[in-house]
Amino acid sequence: MVTEIADIHITPGQEDEFLSAYREARHNVAQSPGLRNMRMTRSVESPSRFVLLIEWDSIEAHDQGFRQTERFDAWREAIGGYFAEAPKVEHLSDID
Repeated sequence: MVTEIADIHITPGQEDEFLSAYREARHNVAQSPGLRNMRMTRSVESPSRFVLLIEWDSIEAHDQGFRQTERFDAWREAIGGYFAEAPKVEHLSDID
């Protein structure tokens, strides 16, 4: 299992619109094979910063099961216009 962390900065003043678009478009990600859990968080100190946490079966599940599909295109089209900059995305694995 891997955890995807996407650090997302939204253009100030567009946070509510972003949240609405996220809620409408999240099904595009949630329907992906290999997705275990998905959660969006928001910074208390910096309300234009959001962190998306997704647990995948593998990096391949994220890449091939989502990013290389039309669902990714629809997801990005729905929320991408609110980004102040490109999200920073990393994959992490648990340590035993």
